[in-house]
Amino acid sequence: MTLHPEVAAVTDRIIERSKPGRAAYLGLMEGQRATGVDRPMLGCANLAHGYAGTDEDRDAMRPANRMNIGIVTAYNDMLSAHATYYRYPEQMKIWAREAGVTAQVAGGVPAMCDGVTQGYAGMELSLFSRDTIALSTAIALSHGMFEGAALLGICDKIVPGLLIGALRFGHLPMVLIPGGPMRSGLANKDKARIRELYAEGKASREELLDAEIAAYHSKGTCTFYGTANSNQMMMEAMGLHMPGAAFPNPGTKLRQELTRAAVHRLAKIGWDGNDYRPLAECVDERAIVNAMVALLATGGSTNHLIHLPAIARAAGITIDWEDFDRLSKVVPLLTRVYPNGSADVNMFEDAGGPPLVIRELLKGGLLHDDIVTIAGEMKDYARKPHIENEELVWRDLPEESGDDSIVRLIDNPFQPEGGFRILAGNLGRACIKVSAVDPDRWTIEAPCRVFTDQSEVQAAFKAGELDRDVVVVVRFQGPQANGMPELHKLTPPLGVLQNRGFRVALVTDGRMSGASGKVPCAIHVSPEAKGGGPIAKLRDGDIVRLDSEAGVLTALVDEAEWAARPLAEPPAPALGTGRELFALMRRGVSTAEEGASAMLAEMAA
Repeated sequence: MTLHPEVAAVTDRIIERSKPGRAAYLGLMEGQRATGVDRPMLGCANLAHGYAGTDEDRDAMRPANRMNIGIVTAYNDMLSAHATYYRYPEQMKIWAREAGVTAQVAGGVPAMCDGVTQGYAGMELSLFSRDTIALSTAIALSHGMFEGAALLGICDKIVPGLLIGALRFGHLPMVLIPGGPMRSGLANKDKARIRELYAEGKASREELLDAEIAAYHSKGTCTFYGTANSNQMMMEAMGLHMPGAAFPNPGTKLRQELTRAAVHRLAKIGWDGNDYRPLAECVDERAIVNAMVALLATGGSTNHLIHLPAIARAAGITIDWEDFDRLSKVVPLLTRVYPNGSADVNMFEDAGGPPLVIRELLKGGLLHDDIVTIAGEMKDYARKPHIENEELVWRDLPEESGDDSIVRLIDNPFQPEGGFRILAGNLGRACIKVSAVDPDRWTIEAPCRVFTDQSEVQAAFKAGELDRDVVVVVRFQGPQANGMPELHKLTPPLGVLQNRGFRVALVTDGRMSGASGKVPCAIHVSPEAKGGGPIAKLRDGDIVRLDSEAGVLTALVDEAEWAARPLAEPPAPALGTGRELFALMRRGVSTAEEGASAMLAEMAA
């Protein structure tokens, strides 16, 4: 395979930019492997404490040359995707014994559900939960009791947080173990329709609740292609899953055998064997580019324009939005999965799923085929797992897509580009995902209405104040201001306005959900309003132009007047729901393009 020249050029750009940080990171990992804390160097009392919680495996743990796997779990039974992990540790201990090794739960990490907190105070803790998860992962692995780790997590901040923390222990081999999506319930488009009817007052709360419960009805990941399922696509393209593990459903024989295979595989790639595959070598510049390409090719979540830079920095690698922008221009859109289409992830999986996308991207020279994966080579991720005669096997896919309204081949994409754009102008720098936006709405020019809270937008909508062409601006929503909550509650009212024929856009220094779609949204505006960004200069009635084709986001205000205009004062910090506990993170957080993390300076050091 010949690598596409632009993919090669972006990769080289990242490698060159990252040389100092990557060298420092790899040096740190080599030092951890050589002289860091591990079981052979622990004192007898230390080891006894580590062994005391287990009975059956205590004697098996004593030999220093036998792997002990640390399980870091994001289990809770409030989050449907993570409720599936309830019995995983006890099963994994059995499968570890089959492979001649042992396993212990090293620790748990928090896993909040953005679907529960959307539009409420808890959402202001959401982004910083990622850094909290990273810290919790580091605590779990800090005991020096483990020669490998299994990371149990799926959803929005959980996978990035696990990886950020785990990469600080990158001398260990690790595998990410997903749990799979719930089976299909109420179709995502029908759910969105009821939400819009409710926003207009044409559906009751009971009707809305019935629809939501029909959509989110059982254990497993939500079935739309949002941040959680984008995580799984990226982990496949980085080679950190067992191949094809992303989307088989919970409770199936296939799901169980993929988890069993992951434990067995981890036992084979430890540092005492001849196939040592530490996480630090798996997550290199090429793997990060593969994740970016897979995200763009599938129309994935804009949240990863924050998460991937943070993951990369944890491995000493620096990426920016220009890297995404350049890749987007050469990576075609190969899937239509809600919100980019009507299909859900189960339909995507049935049509070929991640293995088909990876096969086609490899065929087009758009993925690095020479990265170090946990399971073999990148081409192994282009094969689909099956159960045959009670055994797990991988088979080549049919040459054609299982449904070309959902997944297409590289020579017949839905769009020639990935649908990501950088926007820049006198309002700062922002990003927009247009893969689900009708092309005639890629450019919006209209008077703006300025808000500082999404509840204000909802109130104005209900009062009929937004029934016109309008650019809705919601500022003081950045990481410094209030932790950068998602503004997904705005999707139904903005969608209703667009359905009424108005030309509508959203401009914000906050985030939108990975499930956002048809309304053009310029998000992650930097610098943010709290940091003195020019978005704080906007006033009601200013004409704002959002031009996705030309990459422009600007206020059409006289230049001299704009320069002289004062910044709006930020609202007072909100208290309650634990938000005051995260003030330290808000004060030290980096920009969205740098990963919106409070830990980056220390990681760079």
